Amino acid sequence: MMSSELLLNMKDSLLYFFLNPVWLLAILAAFMLGSKRVKQERNDFKVSIQNGASEMKHSISSAWLHGLVLSIIIAGVGLIVDFNWIIILSIVMILVIVSFSYKLASPIYYAAIAFFGLVALDRFAGDFAIGSWFVQNDLDFFGTLAITVPIIAGLFLITEGSLIGRYAARYASPLLVPTQRGMRGAVYQSKLLWIVPVVLLVPGHMVAEYAPYWPQFTLGAEQFSFIPIPLVIGFSQMVRSTFPDVLFPKIGKGIVWLGIIVTAVGIGAIWLPVLGWVALLAGVVCRILLSFLIPLTEQRKSVLLVPQSEGVFVVAVLKDSPAEKMGIISGDLIKSVNGITVHNEDELYDAIQVNAAHCRLQVIGRDGEVRLKQQVLFRHDHFRLGMLTVR
Repeated sequence: MMSSELLLNMKDSLLYFFLNPVWLLAILAAFMLGSKRVKQERNDFKVSIQNGASEMKHSISSAWLHGLVLSIIIAGVGLIVDFNWIIILSIVMILVIVSFSYKLASPIYYAAIAFFGLVALDRFAGDFAIGSWFVQNDLDFFGTLAITVPIIAGLFLITEGSLIGRYAARYASPLLVPTQRGMRGAVYQSKLLWIVPVVLLVPGHMVAEYAPYWPQFTLGAEQFSFIPIPLVIGFSQMVRSTFPDVLFPKIGKGIVWLGIIVTAVGIGAIWLPVLGWVALLAGVVCRILLSFLIPLTEQRKSVLLVPQSEGVFVVAVLKDSPAEKMGIISGDLIKSVNGITVHNEDELYDAIQVNAAHCRLQVIGRDGEVRLKQQVLFRHDHFRLGMLTVR
């Protein structure tokens, strides 16, 4: 009986998820990111790598499993949070979404701001309320919240790092920028949003103050409510001295390790509550360093993909194109086509037309090895072989 009641309440709670303004704004923002990317790619290369709805579809479809795992861990361990903390968390997410500054869209920032925002309200505005909102619930900032919030923030960071490591390079977009020598070189930019559906656990009496009809379930002598929220995680990074599939997995791995450390220190708060505060502050500082030190390092380095005296650099390959079937990847340097040495993009495509039925490329890979790539061409194939190159 209790399990059926629990499942019914979870279903009812999840229905409210799709009415959350954070969810709606994040969907709109992800669509706008895709539209802006398509415009930039068409301006630089006359073609877009993926359609404009790719970011929006990805933001919804890629993170649901992470949200399910997070929700099971949070509910299974019994990590209870204050409803006011969720309110401030959601407000911070909304502000970040509308700012389009997705370097700030890390969940460690949301969690820490919401926690210390509650501390400030409790200390300096104890009687503050907006109608029935922000009613004080005798919060113990060196008790339960000092343990659960850092642990949840650490789990959020692990999720963020996992998503970045797995997807950020896949959705990186090339763009052309001026170099110090007056040429145009290719760099890569990844700008993504993920919407992670997370169900948080809140004591029933807290929710009753705001929403008396919100579904609740009983566990022992206590009543609890499941509060579903769309956790919006963002990533924005430009890379110029290496390749996204080299740098971004390293960033993701670093964030995962940071999340593990924050979680571990948060668990330590069970015995020494001040460690919860330390975990949040240290997590914020370290995440800031990861966000801003890497761009500063990249800006000081030269653009990797620039026009060469001999050969043409490939900066991207279209899906299901002849170039993809040949195994061409970004960073390959095409030295000759059908036995003809090429020096620029025009010569490259002129040489392709020499043999309309077969294409043979001499390619120098990222590792410096010379390889021969061949592919039979058909009438419907892209006349550029589906390659985006440095001009």
